[in-house]
Amino acid sequence: MNDTLPQDAALWRHIRDTAERVARLFDYRQITTPIVEDARVFLRTVGDESDIVQKEMYVFEDRGGDRLALRPEGTAAICRAYLEHGMGSWPQPVRLFYIGPYFRYDRPQAGRYRQLWQFGAEAIGSDSPATDAELIELQHALYEALGLTGLVLRVNSIGTAESRARYVQALREYFRPLLPSLSKDSQRRFETNILRILDSKEEQDREAVADAPKIPDFLDEADTAHFGQVQQHLRDAGIAYQVDPYIVRGLDYYSRTVWEFEPAEAGGQSTVGAGGRYDGLMELLGGPPTPGVGFATGIERIALNLKARGLGPEASQPVDVVTVPLGEAGASACIRVARDLRAAGITVRASIPGRSMKAALRGASAVDAAYAVIIGDREAAEGVAQVKPLRGDGEQRTVALEELAAAIQAG
Repeated sequence: MNDTLPQDAALWRHIRDTAERVARLFDYRQITTPIVEDARVFLRTVGDESDIVQKEMYVFEDRGGDRLALRPEGTAAICRAYLEHGMGSWPQPVRLFYIGPYFRYDRPQAGRYRQLWQFGAEAIGSDSPATDAELIELQHALYEALGLTGLVLRVNSIGTAESRARYVQALREYFRPLLPSLSKDSQRRFETNILRILDSKEEQDREAVADAPKIPDFLDEADTAHFGQVQQHLRDAGIAYQVDPYIVRGLDYYSRTVWEFEPAEAGGQSTVGAGGRYDGLMELLGGPPTPGVGFATGIERIALNLKARGLGPEASQPVDVVTVPLGEAGASACIRVARDLRAAGITVRASIPGRSMKAALRGASAVDAAYAVIIGDREAAEGVAQVKPLRGDGEQRTVALEELAAAIQAG
């Protein structure tokens, strides 16, 4: 888990603000779910053989004996909230977005930590291919707004449960003679959930996967038609994409459309964000059949890519004013002046009383302040301040305290 230091705060704020702005342009509304959930919310939905359940989820028992989990992903929790708050009676689809921290006991690597921040969006209550395309377009629009152009969009359809059953049988026949050459994880997944082999990043597995059967060959007519319409919507929106038959996503609740965005040079190892349709998830939570589709994108991964491209917000604005209190009366007057200047929207850094003027001015220069406002006991008695410009060649001048804000704003 990592700290976000002040020098990165502006970049993170820029990413979050841009994400919220883009989501609202598509009429998605913000939802915030608890960081801690009943562990069953995830155990029922993401799959017993998913990496999240097998290796990554933080699970603990509270004092009341309930089994809880730090949320590892957002979709299942949002679907729980959809059911709990009766959102099925709202106009459908319900369009939601979220931003927050998630927790996975994952192997730390560049842009991936055990506390990770995600922005995501969900559209619940529509099985239309147009909704799939809308989520992809929203995600694409976010990256474009941030300046992350040139990302590669890879899309696939993994069909319905019936389609996947036919595909799984074909995979078993293909991988069975290759089992001795596969990694231990893939050997285990052959017995428990063979689709996970397609997700493997082990080189020995990737070689075997390259010639494996492809799921588009096993889709039924309805699956094929749905995927074809998604692609047509993407073309209509002017969004370039590649069909990748090996994208299956890592969670059991996905169906039909799945996708990933990654940098062109990443080679499949540095996904920035991904999503998919999850038409069976509500039933796993005990709700009625309710279609849904959504995506999540990592804030850390976005920040990493923005830094690599030299992108992001302009440098944070320097301090407008540093107050320099001299004497007891001057210190009291500086407190009142700082309050009034801040009320006028002027950034003020207060110097600590008791320091020499030389030390205070040196500190003001170090933070690149525009002005030093110097108030000693004499200035306090006269109701004035000495305003010293710290940039350029301006001259120090005496300004009445009631006129100070206007003088600073006027330059």
